[in-house]
Amino acid sequence: MNAYIRSSLVPSIKGGYFKARFKPQSGKTSNCFSNLQAAGLGAKCSLCLSRFDLCGGEKLKATVFYAPGDLRVVQVPDPKILEPTDAIVRVTHACICGSDLWYYRGLTPFRPGWRLGHEFMGIVEEVGPEVHTLRKGDRVLAPFAFSDGTCEFCQKGLQTSCVRGGFWGMSNDGGQAEMVRSPFADGTLLELPRDLSMNGVSESALLKAILPLTDVMGTGHHAAVSAGVSQGATVAVVGDGAVGLCGVLAAKRLGAGRIIMLGHQERRLELAESFGAADIIASRGEAAISQVIKMTGGGADSVLECVGTTDALNTAIGICRPGCTVGYVGVPHYGNVIINFERMFRQNINLNGGVAPVRAYIPALLADVLAGRLDPSPVLDLTLCLDEVPEGYKAMDTRTAIKAMVIV
Repeated sequence: MNAYIRSSLVPSIKGGYFKARFKPQSGKTSNCFSNLQAAGLGAKCSLCLSRFDLCGGEKLKATVFYAPGDLRVVQVPDPKILEPTDAIVRVTHACICGSDLWYYRGLTPFRPGWRLGHEFMGIVEEVGPEVHTLRKGDRVLAPFAFSDGTCEFCQKGLQTSCVRGGFWGMSNDGGQAEMVRSPFADGTLLELPRDLSMNGVSESALLKAILPLTDVMGTGHHAAVSAGVSQGATVAVVGDGAVGLCGVLAAKRLGAGRIIMLGHQERRLELAESFGAADIIASRGEAAISQVIKMTGGGADSVLECVGTTDALNTAIGICRPGCTVGYVGVPHYGNVIINFERMFRQNINLNGGVAPVRAYIPALLADVLAGRLDPSPVLDLTLCLDEVPEGYKAMDTRTAIKAMVIV
């Protein structure tokens, strides 16, 4: 429910008018404010403003890249249905991803003007005439890639290889925004249950647990599946970011008997232990490899590589037991440094993985979240308003936060 200031339209010093949403006198809150209050942001974000253009309707906010270290939440044209298979989604929750930091730090090319954000949930506001599984008002979850759901690769569960698909952000709408146009809505978006009640768990807490399924939980699961994690196996996870932490949850979910976490940030390592990691390795390089080989009597049965650097991949290869598989999901930034292929060859070590087709994994993971068997929400340790997204990037860049959740 939205409530509006008496005059509804308030002049803007920059031209146009503003519409304001606020907490009604009855004590009930709009969806925007119930989420903000649940996140402890009611006072800080007590008034949400959306600018109206006198000539063209509502202007929406989105996060836009200007230069490394320079991201801005600015007004952009509102999205419109362009294809009959499109849907317009009003974003309620979004995330900042560790992979976004590559652009933020200037380590991966990114064009000024491109949009940011590939993890979001929201409410369907409008659908095209050829959208058959969704309707206005549905709450939906968006995997980090959009896909048509019908091509050869979608049918194989490789939606990230869809021949007509793509990824949020860049020249497409990004999830760190008020609204998004979703191509191929039927093949991309997943409707969430209308009743999100669970004994002893608030709706806001449940939505926070669902949000990581847009990327990091599905990516951690892909690492575990790709590494062949099996019942009773000894599993090592390289990388203590959100994906690596979710990899611990995924390995535990698949029945790992022992989980070893390799990382360097104390708070993250404590979280890994709470997720099920029995052993923590905080050393690096050859020292870390030696420790794992010694404590396992020859190496791990499965290794999850969740960073994407040469050092991380070579560490993963180095701690493998002969015949082991490395499930690699870290966005690759290997440069020209040599990977230890000789050890892979001599010890029959397999390398399997790639970009995670999280659309294929969401139904099973969502069922576990709704049943209370899976909760990746602790990786979301910073909650922000949309206007604070640049601060969220800074916090993640300086490792004062693991992963930021954005309440829109």
